[in-house]
Amino acid sequence: MDKSIFKKFSDITPKQMSPGYMAQLIHTDVNTLNFLEVEAGAISAIHTHPHHQCAFVLEGQFELTVNGEPQILDANTFAVIPPNVPHGGRAITNCKLLDIFSPIREDLRDL
Repeated sequence: MDKSIFKKFSDITPKQMSPGYMAQLIHTDVNTLNFLEVEAGAISAIHTHPHHQCAFVLEGQFELTVNGEPQILDANTFAVIPPNVPHGGRAITNCKLLDIFSPIREDLRDL
């Protein structure tokens, strides 16, 4: 297998981003992909960052609040969050999430 192209999730050590949030991060030249496993009830505090963020729920339900507006996301819904817009949320059930950031989240490289 060409290691420069094909990779395995099992080679990415999960890191705890915050209580209840375990991340597996992939950085490319232009973006950061964050695969998360989140425990039911875990909260992501309202925050901002200068990156575009696309947020997907792969499994479960997650309540995402963007600019003060809460919305329950599941595998059929997603969010496109502009830079510097306040957002955060909580896992309603155990969840698997995917967040895609552009440009690269340099602040997450060492996580």
